[in-house]
Amino acid sequence: MTHVIGVDLGGTKTAAGVVSSSGEVLFSDTIPTLNRAGGEAILNATAALVAGLVERAADAGLTVSGVGVGSAGVIDAAAGVVVSATDAILGWAGTPLVSGLSARLGLSVRAVNDVHAHALGEAWIGAAAGSSSSLMVAFGTGVGGSFVLNGHPVLGHRFVGGHVGHFASPHASFEGRPLPCVCGSAGHVEAVASGPAIHGSFLRFGGSAAEATDTRGVFELAKGNHDGGGLAGSLESVTAARAAVELGAVSAGQAVGGLINILDPETVVISGGLADSGELWWKPMEAALRQELLAPLLAVPVVRAALGNSAAIVGAAKLVLPEGIPL
Repeated sequence: MTHVIGVDLGGTKTAAGVVSSSGEVLFSDTIPTLNRAGGEAILNATAALVAGLVERAADAGLTVSGVGVGSAGVIDAAAGVVVSATDAILGWAGTPLVSGLSARLGLSVRAVNDVHAHALGEAWIGAAAGSSSSLMVAFGTGVGGSFVLNGHPVLGHRFVGGHVGHFASPHASFEGRPLPCVCGSAGHVEAVASGPAIHGSFLRFGGSAAEATDTRGVFELAKGNHDGGGLAGSLESVTAARAAVELGAVSAGQAVGGLINILDPETVVISGGLADSGELWWKPMEAALRQELLAPLLAVPVVRAALGNSAAIVGAAKLVLPEGIPL
């Protein structure tokens, strides 16, 4: 039986696993991403991680035939090069990801953006398994997505496809001014619907930074001790927290609804830390999404991602399994 290694290379951590031809992750390991050390250091550390898994596979009597990588940044899947990247990984842009790892490991390597890998995993054996087309949108530290059509991620002519956080949102403004986005523009979905954006909205709405230092804290305040959960906060901060979560969720839902109108996917998968935060976010998100839909699309399935942290590993592995995925 063929076995390959899938790698999920993110801004803070890099995870990898030995994956069977059926998508089962047999064993895995994780290291911190050396995101301040430059491309060569990251390649060295990633190669060492993979080499360790190759040895573990050999000890179990398994042979590894290739390595698939889902990486942060815009990845030229044809050339195997990092086209561009944010400051989350310094010195990553321009890194010869595929040739660099292949030379270090002596194995065939293929790579795509990490969100495309995530969507491939969900389309293969996850929440969208069996669908001819699926739209996956992830809401977490950022907002990203991927449209998978007949098992193939739509990467775009310049490999920028899937940057769904970077189109205009009518909610991404405050006191008449567009909110700045991490991409350098303003008024985008990510500027209002990402996790950090929800914390930013909380502060703008009068919430106390001392009562919620991050997005998780905002959600705890928003729960407001209902059913014994959440944090007890001042009335001003609890009100601000609920408004911020509501705004982020509605903005997310409206954005996904618009994408559904454009792409008409068979299945929609919502992923990321916010999708896992519970009904406080999910209910207003889905309500806003469905309000946006054209009549023929009203029954489109909208489901939570199913594979958790293994999705990108599984999807990256799919790239190098014998049937392959033309990119």
